[in-house]
Amino acid sequence: MEADLIPPSGERYRRLSLWWDGLPGDLTLRPGLPGDLEVDVAIVGGGLTGLWTAYYLSLADEHLRIAVLERDVVGFGASGRNGGWCSALFSVSEATLDKAGGPGAGRRQRLAMEETVREVGRVAATEGIECRFHHGGTVVLARTPAQLQRTHQEIAEARARGIGEEDLAFLSPAEARERVGATRVLGGTYTPHCAAVDPARLVRGLAEVVEGRGVHLYEQTEVRSIAPGTVTTARGVVRAGTVVRATEGYTRTLAGHERDVVPVYSLMIATEPLSDEFWAGAGLADRETFADHRHLVIYGQRTGDGRLAFGGRGAPYHFGSAIRPGFERDAGVHEALRQTLVELFPALSRVPVTHAWGGPLGIARDWFSSVGIDRATGIAWAGGYVGDGLSTTNLAGRTLRDLILGETTDLTGLAWVNHRSKKWEPEPLRYLGINAGLRLAGTADRAEDRAGRSTWHAGALSRLVGG
Repeated sequence: MEADLIPPSGERYRRLSLWWDGLPGDLTLRPGLPGDLEVDVAIVGGGLTGLWTAYYLSLADEHLRIAVLERDVVGFGASGRNGGWCSALFSVSEATLDKAGGPGAGRRQRLAMEETVREVGRVAATEGIECRFHHGGTVVLARTPAQLQRTHQEIAEARARGIGEEDLAFLSPAEARERVGATRVLGGTYTPHCAAVDPARLVRGLAEVVEGRGVHLYEQTEVRSIAPGTVTTARGVVRAGTVVRATEGYTRTLAGHERDVVPVYSLMIATEPLSDEFWAGAGLADRETFADHRHLVIYGQRTGDGRLAFGGRGAPYHFGSAIRPGFERDAGVHEALRQTLVELFPALSRVPVTHAWGGPLGIARDWFSSVGIDRATGIAWAGGYVGDGLSTTNLAGRTLRDLILGETTDLTGLAWVNHRSKKWEPEPLRYLGINAGLRLAGTADRAEDRAGRSTWHAGALSRLVGG
């Protein structure tokens, strides 16, 4: 084979995350867009939103000409770097959904999300995507009196909405410790509606599946702008009847969309594979994902190869919605994550952290994820997942299929469909506001630890983020 036909190596991408580092086989780059192109559907973004959309469209109509345009490589963004929670969590509450879509809208969205968890597992099994999908549920611990108070409040609100023990169970201290052998456990909740996943294996495996179905994937193809019927890239112009914006945290890189969604970094660490002795005390025997009820979000999972992968939202928002490789590795935040993990599981005090990484997730101004299509322009979109995109992207892909094909279904009637969020404030207002919220979340947790109860900080935080 001549030198210019040998696929370039993608091995450098292994440093993006634990998940990327563990991908089997050689990593090669797909060719970029060769020039101007005409298709039926052009999808901007090679993450899970774009790939799920391509997958379901190709199943619905094998004759559709579909192109996915990715600035870097498939799975480069949050799709290949997240915490691996395929959960039924949605970005806003059922009450907020009821206000947006009428009585019952929140329940319908919740049931759709619960079905989505099962659907991801079904497709992975059917298509032979070896992504270590394990449907073990989620435990959220209460480790302070204030957290226990929020736990009881969550259970009371769930029961008032008709959510039973089978969907959200209260855990006594002994029951919670049996599932997650962390320190200071006062109780918790368990929901079965979550699976632990290796996200890079999922997104990369899905890419191979859609290619096999005739979808064209173009990597190393920077999209500069989108317009009705047109996607302008650094390599040529793509014309399409429908254009799908599936750019999540990177939306601000598109001309005219700089304030639609802000990128906020979430960082993670992972340990070396841990011993059977450790797991005998730490629990997570069913690979439950886990968190606690603090304000500054943390999340973890027992990986398929026996590590602890653990993350949190302590990184600052960067002025101007900046996205840079250097922001993915913040020594101070990564060390704080390690200290938190050791505080949860003291047996890890001398265990090496083998991987530290991060990346931006997308947040809309009202924290309301959305999916939709503008019939007048043919431009569709999905995103603003606030870190819960591993599952929500699948629901988005199925919904975009129906919207693009002009079908009216249960999915197109959900409250998040065609929701429009306001744009974020111009700088420096959004820099000051977002970072004030992040600092207040940490302050609220520390104040509760000192006081042994909820403090005024929690109410102030809720008002600041619109909760």
